[in-house]
Amino acid sequence: MKFIVTMVQDEDGVFIAECPSIPGCVSQGKTEEEAERNIEQAIKECLEVRAERGMPLTVSTREVEVPV
Repeated sequence: MKFIVTMVQDEDGVFIAECPSIPGCVSQGKTEEEAERNIEQAIKECLEVRAERGMPLTVSTREVEVPV
């Protein structure tokens, strides 16, 4: 399965990765590459837990346009 992830660098230089389609699925790393590897593992674990609990694996995400 493919998932969209977001990646931002915080004020301490740590990269934070999040999978918006899986609520609470967040990880981090010292480099972008490490954060990407970590979020891949977090996604697998989140999907396992959600399946065990009978929860939907993902939630729908949408793109909305906000006038600025």
